[in-house]
Amino acid sequence: MDIEIRSLSKDLLNDYLFLFDNMIHKDNPDWSKCYCNHYHFLGDVESCTIESSREMIINRIKENELRGYLVFDKDNPIGWCNANNRSNFKRLMRDFDLIDNPEDKVFSIVCFLIHPDYRRQGIAQMILEKIINEHSYKDYDYIEAYPQKGESNNSNFNGPLELFLRYDFKIHKKQDTHYVVRKKLK
Repeated sequence: MDIEIRSLSKDLLNDYLFLFDNMIHKDNPDWSKCYCNHYHFLGDVESCTIESSREMIINRIKENELRGYLVFDKDNPIGWCNANNRSNFKRLMRDFDLIDNPEDKVFSIVCFLIHPDYRRQGIAQMILEKIINEHSYKDYDYIEAYPQKGESNNSNFNGPLELFLRYDFKIHKKQDTHYVVRKKLK
């Protein structure tokens, strides 16, 4: 493997679309209409189509609203991590009890999507290390993530709890189906 992790930019739009159009949801075809738009979208998710989600995500990338990291093996996109300022995730802000202190500056990690052929090879760990290294020197107080409760499996796109605990994230809150974990930066 020749893994490279790149910050999403307009220049990587076609790589992003290729990943979602062709590769990422082979084992979960019901998710193919998401395009990682779910946490940004406040409308009726059931009425979304592949076409409407794809169009929304193209616009979010062009407007620099969607942030995160694309993972490449050589020049082939093989993974994605949706990570951004917490306030940019409208559904997350609405559906989770997140705000303890409105002054907190929080960088959120909501999704790791890795091509099935590349899973369990440390790629999510590489992405998390890059996020920690890049954001430790930026103007954030915390990095936050939302791992699901229960065993890790292919549908645990939020990342496993154990991954975050390994990097000194602490359980900040327990919800019915998820944890809110935080790593203090300052």
